[in-house]
Amino acid sequence: IIYYESSRGCPFRCSYCLSSVERKVRLRGRDKVEQELAYFLRQKVPQVKFVDRTFNCNKEHALFVWNYIKEHDNGVTNFHFEVAADIMDERQLAVLSDMRPGLVQLEIGIQTTNEKTLREIDRYADTGHIAQVVERLQRAGNIHIHLDLIAGLPLEGYTSFGHSFDDVYAMEPEQLQLGFLKVLKGSKMHDNCEKYGLVYLDEPPYEVLYTSWLSYEEVRRLKQIEEMVELYYNSNQFVTTLKLLVPQFASPFAFFEELAAYFAGQGYFLKAPARSYRYQVLYVFIREKGLPTELFRETLTQDLYLRENCKTRPAFAKDPVLYKEEIRRICQRAAKEPGQLSESYVGCDARTIARMTHIEPYFYDLTTGKKREQESFFLYDYTKKSPLTGEVSVIDVTALSEAE
Repeated sequence: IIYYESSRGCPFRCSYCLSSVERKVRLRGRDKVEQELAYFLRQKVPQVKFVDRTFNCNKEHALFVWNYIKEHDNGVTNFHFEVAADIMDERQLAVLSDMRPGLVQLEIGIQTTNEKTLREIDRYADTGHIAQVVERLQRAGNIHIHLDLIAGLPLEGYTSFGHSFDDVYAMEPEQLQLGFLKVLKGSKMHDNCEKYGLVYLDEPPYEVLYTSWLSYEEVRRLKQIEEMVELYYNSNQFVTTLKLLVPQFASPFAFFEELAAYFAGQGYFLKAPARSYRYQVLYVFIREKGLPTELFRETLTQDLYLRENCKTRPAFAKDPVLYKEEIRRICQRAAKEPGQLSESYVGCDARTIARMTHIEPYFYDLTTGKKREQESFFLYDYTKKSPLTGEVSVIDVTALSEAE
């Protein structure tokens, strides 16, 4: 990752940020920026992370950079920008929607949806408008969106923060970053420490410990919830399961709260389970909550194979021996009729297709959660991955499984 700065300063006055001390924005010269971006592109840097405080505060500057990277895209480099969604105009939205999938990712700081808190920290964002802009960006299906929240802001307690979390979760970002207030010397927030009852670490990163509205114990609980969000949401490894699992709880925040309590009870915060075992942990959590295990056995299996053709079968998954004949038949017919799969399998025999793919039977429609009238078979094609999500292509091959 290359951290890069094309401007300094910020026109906004958010009370927790040192950039609010001086409202002047200074831009690097376009010639210099072009030279440096061209160098990064030639070197095929995997990611260039712009650290401009509000990248699109100068609209012409943002358009200049976005148009340049679109026109000189090397097919490899990803560019990350921190932007203000509420000041985006049609020109910016049009350019972004025309980018290669994976070329750009955007980080949008919402911080809170509590209107009293927003006014208190000198942010005057329209959350409803931001949600509309996020939806518009998502519609193009080509940009990773990260949305940020800050716990520990004035006038926001644990319950209010839960509402802010639910509001942001409903926007369905690829990443929901749950951060904690940093009390920085020189900021307006620091000047009002006594007023807000702010107690924070006296060494970097000067993170909040508790406030007049948020207790130390509640901060600790939010830290655990943050870990659950990282493992199960931001990892993007449980997308199918969460879409059907989260609505089983009172709210998204309530789900992560209960999952965090389960992790704590099992001692998993002291000894974190391996990545591959987290699927089993979630399955046991679902079972203990009395939720439909057969449905979630299938969603977790789907999530596992969407990202890798794992050789070790998870304990909760169905026994593949039960479907050995159908899977053999699918591979044999796919070898005879290569048009059923992608070009990568042309000329492959049944054994090669079986090795290169994974085939899984499902009784449930994993989008709606409804049970099918009959079992269906799906093939995971690991030669085709989404550049945006990393998920592989899934093909319905039920017709190939049926006996002639």
